[in-house]
Amino acid sequence: MSSPVPLALGGPAGDALSALRAAATDTSPAGSLLEQAQTPAVITLVAGGVALLVVLAGGRPWRLARNVVTIVHEAGHALAAVLVGRRLQGIKLHSDTSGVTVSRGKPEGPGMAFTAMAGYLAPSVLGLLFASLLGADLVGTVLVLIALLLLGVLVMVRNAYGVFTVVASAVVLALVAFVAPVEVQAPFSYLVTWFLLFGGVRPVAELQVKRRRGQARDSDADQLGRLTAVPPVLWVLVFAVATVSCLFAGGLWLLEPVAT
Repeated sequence: MSSPVPLALGGPAGDALSALRAAATDTSPAGSLLEQAQTPAVITLVAGGVALLVVLAGGRPWRLARNVVTIVHEAGHALAAVLVGRRLQGIKLHSDTSGVTVSRGKPEGPGMAFTAMAGYLAPSVLGLLFASLLGADLVGTVLVLIALLLLGVLVMVRNAYGVFTVVASAVVLALVAFVAPVEVQAPFSYLVTWFLLFGGVRPVAELQVKRRRGQARDSDADQLGRLTAVPPVLWVLVFAVATVSCLFAGGLWLLEPVAT
């Protein structure tokens, strides 16, 4: 076997090769900053800050992003209905970020109560699941689960706006998974996870505000009040404690790289 022959390049080609080698071995402050920007600690802090800003800012950014929370909320109702043996009829998503999931079965009992309870808990529980997966460096699994959730909701959506919302979300996911650089996938997954954790808390507060104004007499909490002996306001408290607990536990997982 002959020994490899070194290839000598001169002129522009040689300069370009030298530049690539220099960039690969760059130890300058700019190169170090680029590497630091890709560390889990920086990614989770930036993603968490952006998600919190969107949730707290309100207005149009929150209104647009809240559609994601609604998709997960209704998916929670749908999954719970299937798990307790109810017959799922369909999901509708509305432009005011509300939604409704219709299922057939006994109009009362533990199964119906579980179905009604699952909606407000779903975003926070899903965020907690994603946080545990990101803590185990399973970014790809998070993207796959998001795709499966969108596919499942799309099959059951029964109105045009709902189809548009789910398809638009799927397009964003596809761009991240197949078009954007690999370095974008981790920040995107962290952003979605933080948003579900923060975004799961705000609707509970909004629910109680609407209830005080008499604008949510058929809310999940009020339905649970009619299905059980527990007053609706206590169900709102249950939602609040559960979503805040998920935020706290998920935050610990996500912020672990910062602590280390």
